[in-house]
Formats: sequence, C-alpha cells, structure tokens
Amino acid sequence: MPGPTSIAEIHSENYRFLQEHVYSESGIVLEADKHYLFESRLTPIVRQLGLGSINDLCALLRATRQAEVGRQVVEAMTTNETYFFRDPAHYDGIRTVLLPRLKEDRRDTQTLRFWSAASSTGQEAYSLGMLLLEQGLGDWNIQILGTDFSSGVLERARAGKYQQIEVNRGLPAALLVKYFRRSGLDWQLSEPVRRMARFETVDLRKSMRSLGPFDLVFCRNVMIYFDSGTRKQILKELHGTLFRGGWLLLGGAETASGVEEWFQKQSVGNATVYVAR
Repeated sequence: MPGPTSIAEIHSENYRFLQEHVYSESGIVLEADKHYLFESRLTPIVRQLGLGSINDLCALLRATRQAEVGRQVVEAMTTNETYFFRDPAHYDGIRTVLLPRLKEDRRDTQTLRFWSAASSTGQEAYSLGMLLLEQGLGDWNIQILGTDFSSGVLERARAGKYQQIEVNRGLPAALLVKYFRRSGLDWQLSEPVRRMARFETVDLRKSMRSLGPFDLVFCRNVMIYFDSGTRKQILKELHGTLFRGGWLLLGGAETASGVEEWFQKQSVGNATVYVAR
C-alpha cells in the first residue's frame, strides 16, 4: 500500500505537464501556486492506481496516454461547489420579472427551456424546477438541461439524492418537506422535479448552439477558471443558445464585459442579468 503522497515531491516538469494536460482537455487554467490542489485531488487517484507518487501518475500518462486516467485527472481538478438556491437574488429576479414575462410570451405553446451550464450535482437545475412548480407551471412543458464537464457529478445529479449537509445549504425547510423524502440517511428528490431535468456531459469550449434556444442560461462561477480568450468564445456560444431577450446569469465575480454587442447588462432587483440582444 503506497504511503501518503506529498506534493513537495512533484518535479517541476511534471507540474507543468499537469497544467498543460488540464488546460488542453478542459480549458481550465491552473496557476503555479495550486500545489495544494494537485496534492488533495490527485492523491486519491494515485492510491487507487497503486502508484507511489504524483510523479508516477505523470509517468503513466506520458507513457500510455490512457484516456480514462487522463479524464480522471481533469475531473479531479474541476471545482464542483454548488448548493440549492445559490445567489437568491437571481431566483427572485426569475420569479418576479422573467417568469411573468415568459408566461405572457409563451402562453400559446406553454413551453419553457432552461440550461444550467455548469450544473455539478444538480442543485441549481433542481432549484429552478422547484421554483417553477411553486409558480404554478407544473402543467407546462418545462425542459431543464443540466450539463457539466465531469461525468461523475452528473451521475449524482441524475440520482437526485442528497446528504443532510447538502439540503441544509440554501434549501427552505418548506421545500424540503414538500419535494423530498427520507432515503436512509439521505434525502431523495421527488420524481416530478427530477423529470423536469436531464443531464449531459458538455465541454463549454465546443460549439453549443445546437443545444438551444433557451429562455435562460445559468453559467455561474465557471468563467473564472478560463483565460480571457476562452471566456469570450464561451460567451459568444452562450449568446447563440439564447432566445433574443433571454437571460444569461453569471457568478458574482464574473462579467460579460467586452461583449456588449451580444448582451445588455441590466439590474433586476439586487441581481445583475445579461440580456441577449
């Protein structure tokens, strides 16, 4: 059994190799001071493969180019932080401004389409689903697409099962009682909410226009991991997936500056939204 792996042992050329591998496969930029991330996230893979160090992992990747191991490394380095009703001002804006407009605009077709573009384990997509049901849209044709680079987190999203600590983060008690049931020590989301969403693996650097059109796209807290050129290309693709007048919601530390030809920045209550031109 290999002993604990120390990031201090990693050779500088292997650190650069891992940076380049993660960037080429995902577009994620990892700076030179992210040693602790490599240590904490790659050590489980090292142990799973029966290797002695992260250097050995790099040697394996160089020698064999094993696609599955390479993907494991990239998925391990992605950040999957999420929770129910994250950034409540966004959901308030959807409830008070966007949905009343969509109800009027779509009253003939009664069809609405939404996209959670970095859905992780699904809380964002399912929060939207519960909000739509609470607004009386249960008999509409609601389509919520959740996508992520990591196939592992999408498996959890499809299952719709969450630990106590996860439902404690952001989920109102009334919605927990209404839409979840106990499943051992966990909480299982109800089938009506789960049916509203489907989950697929998507690389945001690729063409995405065939996925749309959408009335709303969440792409929150993911742009910060890309370089400026990749961010602009992703914003261009996201614009192409939205109906004219559709909303793009970004994370609090992100903006759509520099692409004013595609999006108009607006304040909706305490939220900032980007409206597709």
